[in-house]
Amino acid sequence: MKTPILGSSYVARSVNAADNRCVNLFPEAITEGGSTTGFLNRCPGLLYTTAVGLGPIRGMWPFGGMGYIVSGAYLYSITIGGVITTLGAIAGTGMVSMADNGTQLFIAANPQGYIYNSSTSAFAQITDADFPGAVTVTYLDGYFIFVEPNSQKVWVTSLLDGTSIDPLDFASAEGAPDNLVAGIVNNRELWLFGVNSVEVWYNSGGADFPLSRIQGASNELGCSSPYSIAKLDNSLFWLGLDARGAGIVYRAVGYTGKRISTHAIEYAIQSYSDITDAIAFTYQQEGHSFYVLTFPTADKTWVFDVSTELWHERAGFVDGEFTRHRAQCQMFFTGVTFVGDYENGNIYTYSLDTYTDNAATQKYLRSWRAIPPGQNNLNRTVQHSLQLNCESGVGLDGTGQGTDPQVLLRWSDDGGHTWSNEHSKSLGRIGKTGQRVIWRRLGATLKLRDRVYEISGTDPTKIVIMGAELHAGGTNA
Repeated sequence: MKTPILGSSYVARSVNAADNRCVNLFPEAITEGGSTTGFLNRCPGLLYTTAVGLGPIRGMWPFGGMGYIVSGAYLYSITIGGVITTLGAIAGTGMVSMADNGTQLFIAANPQGYIYNSSTSAFAQITDADFPGAVTVTYLDGYFIFVEPNSQKVWVTSLLDGTSIDPLDFASAEGAPDNLVAGIVNNRELWLFGVNSVEVWYNSGGADFPLSRIQGASNELGCSSPYSIAKLDNSLFWLGLDARGAGIVYRAVGYTGKRISTHAIEYAIQSYSDITDAIAFTYQQEGHSFYVLTFPTADKTWVFDVSTELWHERAGFVDGEFTRHRAQCQMFFTGVTFVGDYENGNIYTYSLDTYTDNAATQKYLRSWRAIPPGQNNLNRTVQHSLQLNCESGVGLDGTGQGTDPQVLLRWSDDGGHTWSNEHSKSLGRIGKTGQRVIWRRLGATLKLRDRVYEISGTDPTKIVIMGAELHAGGTNA
């Protein structure tokens, strides 16, 4: 029988119900002409590009043919040729929000604000006496728009001048009595995220204040973290919060939010001690549009793929344990997606042909139910063999790790509570494309008669899994 190895991460509150992990693997659908309907592909590795400052990388932004990076306590520029220049000091240690008007770059460091002028190379902190501080900044029709900390107020700067702020150029998002968390422009409309609500505004061209609410464009879905909001696929994604609870991930559909997280993802998120520090970025690779959501306190990273609407985990691997992924912000610059490290000043590119994270081990893992849903009659079964339908002969040329890549198999006969020892099989040395990856004599199911299989590996080689075939015989016991 075909055992259901393909799919996403879904570990339920009870592993007896579902124990499907998918770490550093993501599903891709095959729309026509394939040997199967889809496959699991290895997540991209991190290919080191350069180091900018001491880190961490707090924000990245491209404009005017340059890249701008906040690393540690400084703002840097980087040219297409890789020349790095220090531009000025940035306060704080947390993430920053950035926007540009074509000439000026506004950096919101909560609460400090900074302006870099690309025409004059002038950099300075915003010292206008009327500047109240900024949590996040965005841009619309010549105005920088920023949210005042711990308030309902949204401000605009003078037209095409982020250094000048009129004391009357603010309005209050008062549709609900909650404070604003962040503001972001999408499709030339300003979304103002509160703790428990969202309002959408537009540029009405008012003489006193240029922005106005869109009537009816509000809802009672707030935001848990300002840095969880990100644009992707002509929409907005964010980690939700409202008067009834927190920890649901939403996508904007019209002027409301559509839930995209699953119960399993929400169970994981709501088990974390702190989700207010969540950060997110988005990127596209080979038609997959990814929303990457990291929880620093929990040391976890979750990824939603718009093309399949499925979730998987991204992870580092340190001292034998999975950790959060190293990338925490993104910039598309010179036709390449760059990501910044959360711990140091390293800048990487994502590469589907790189199978390590900056030469460090990238471990992949997939666990799944042996018997397809609805077919387990709870009788004892004898598991004769399990064969992966995968690309083989992927070993590396030369010597050392990866020349004879191994995939490790273990199983649980009590639904995922306890596990067997690991059993390894070769994925095939280079050129051995006919190598069969098969385990035999896997014993009989015991205890709950509900076997879960798990495969994993750490070799720096290509991994493509199209399916798995299980030969099992039943008994009446």
